[in-house]
Amino acid sequence: MQFRSSQISIPDVTKNFIIINILFFIGKFAAGQYGISLDNILAMFYFKSESFKPWQVVSHIFMHGDFRHLLFNMFGLFMFGSVLERMWGPKRFVQFYFFSALGAALLHFAIIHFQVDQLLPLVNANELAQVINEGREVLDQRMNYTNETMAELNSNYNGAVVGASGAIFGLLVAFAMYNPNKDLFLMFVPVPIKAKYFVLGYAAFELFSGISRILPGIAHFAHLGGALFGFLLVTYWNKNNRKSFY
Repeated sequence: MQFRSSQISIPDVTKNFIIINILFFIGKFAAGQYGISLDNILAMFYFKSESFKPWQVVSHIFMHGDFRHLLFNMFGLFMFGSVLERMWGPKRFVQFYFFSALGAALLHFAIIHFQVDQLLPLVNANELAQVINEGREVLDQRMNYTNETMAELNSNYNGAVVGASGAIFGLLVAFAMYNPNKDLFLMFVPVPIKAKYFVLGYAAFELFSGISRILPGIAHFAHLGGALFGFLLVTYWNKNNRKSFY
């Protein structure tokens, strides 16, 4: 989308969220120089995993896997968060951001819980004990079990979730709900796309990717969870003001 020069400045909450994400990212690699994995401390794990800690419900939102992950999320936060924070004000913007992010985590782990329940009858007690007691160390070494069922169970049980992607998808949906016919200009796409079509297409792609598992290592259902919870919150806020949408 295009901005006039008066819109270039970033509102306070959006700016501070970007700064916090960058500091977490720098801290992650600084700690790694001393053999400390902040992912094991601040990323969010499946609630039945030994690695799960309560603070991860919030801390994982500010962690990112690599620079590209951080860059795309912060660009989305700047683009859509700036617009929405100016419209809503800081308090409502913060509420929306965390509501979408936590909704993303909720849907993601609901799917993970379902998948774990499907896999548990397919492993014996010794294999399950291995996954529970050793699985995270195996993943830390960028490896997994040769047994396909154990490998899938381990990825679900001991895999970590990081990133603000769920919150960003929520922001994108909110932006499209208020500005459905706004043209978005995207990298690698030579023509503008209206926000409403972009959101629908992106959501369809995430749903297909999540079901087909063609792009492993990406929490597709977390993106969909952020979109869903963002949609629900904006709808609730505007239930008596349908003229907000067009």
